[in-house]
Amino acid sequence: MKTSFAPDRLADPAIAEAEQILRRCVHCGFCTATCPTFLELGDERDSPRGRIYMMKGMLERDEPATADVVRHIDRCLGCFACMTTCPSGVDYMHLSDMARARVAETYRRPLPERLLRGLLARLLPYPGRFRAALIGGRIAKRLGLDRWLGGIRPELKAMMALMPDEVPAPAATDRPQLWPAEGTRRGRVALLAGCAQQVLAPGINAATIRVLTRHGFEVVVAREAGCCGALVQHMGLMERARDQARRNVAAWAALADQPGGLDAIVVTTSGCGTPIKDYGHLLAGDAYYADRARLVAGLARDVTEVLADLDLTPVRSLPAGLPVAYHAACSLQHGQKIRDVPKEVLKRLGITPLEPAEPHICCGSAGTYNMLQPELAGRLGARKAQNLRRTGAAVVAAGNLGCLTQIATHMPDARFIHTVELADWLTGGPVPEALAGAVDGVV
Repeated sequence: MKTSFAPDRLADPAIAEAEQILRRCVHCGFCTATCPTFLELGDERDSPRGRIYMMKGMLERDEPATADVVRHIDRCLGCFACMTTCPSGVDYMHLSDMARARVAETYRRPLPERLLRGLLARLLPYPGRFRAALIGGRIAKRLGLDRWLGGIRPELKAMMALMPDEVPAPAATDRPQLWPAEGTRRGRVALLAGCAQQVLAPGINAATIRVLTRHGFEVVVAREAGCCGALVQHMGLMERARDQARRNVAAWAALADQPGGLDAIVVTTSGCGTPIKDYGHLLAGDAYYADRARLVAGLARDVTEVLADLDLTPVRSLPAGLPVAYHAACSLQHGQKIRDVPKEVLKRLGITPLEPAEPHICCGSAGTYNMLQPELAGRLGARKAQNLRRTGAAVVAAGNLGCLTQIATHMPDARFIHTVELADWLTGGPVPEALAGAVDGVV
């Protein structure tokens, strides 16, 4: 793609990077074939190629974002299927980060949008606040206020629909501490406790700790580590994202500097793993944190990458009447380029994972997308559920809680489980909540 940035604009390292990314695009349009929003809407402006043109105009001419540009950039899921498809290696991920930051800096959203986005940014990354909000939401639903709230804004209706019926009690595994290895110690790993996941599904972290300690790993949750920063980064709030990244980098780098070091930083939410593995880029301009960020990014591993290196020996098997489909989270298959590893882990556990049609298409979760863009998210969720239902699966396994929650709203008859929960149970752990009542006869 031809560009015409003014020399003074190119003096900004971020703009210089954007120009190099833009120049790789050859307008081929391959990306349109795998872009979920283009497939649903058929609008070139809702394709990666169309958005790149809009981003180019905004960045090249140093113009503020317009309402039209914001509308189409907001509709981007950030699934990065386009990056998997692109034959020219266009770095759409970092280009879209710059565009979202430009939107945040130059566009004043309508008041309802500002309030909603501000609420999400102040609640979801903080487990205590998020738990309190969920409890408040439960009370509102019991009083019938969810229908009233849903009538005010479609986003509020979507948020209430995603609200769980019960809020799990705080788990001991969420607190910073160390779990010793069982038997011969083979390594030491840090575990990202996360933010929303530890509130909504504490069993995922518990299963991870059990399966890793059972296989000889010492597991530690760092005291100062918290939200990965993805939520505010997707809103274009880059400095807040960097602040959250710095806190995590400091916490994990300190563990790596201790005697024994760290063999890995284990991430059980693939939507967090993608930005953590990119900390080196996010903090490249920070003289103090740049080297530490690269260290942390290099240590970060999805939990299935760690499981793949273990001698997983199943001690039980799933009943024949519980076929399992594997859903590939976009953040795992496109963001981290991890496609076959989770399926290979399932096969080693005695499961033949069923694969739905269109496995590369996003389910519509995409962080807060299913709350901020509920109509499109609903269409994509229904599309994904239909494809999964056609496999005949009774259980859906995935490596990202957001996906599991999103698809479950469209498949109430299925069971949804994290891949690591299956690995834990099949290698000796307790029955996961998702399988309760379905495997009672399995020893």
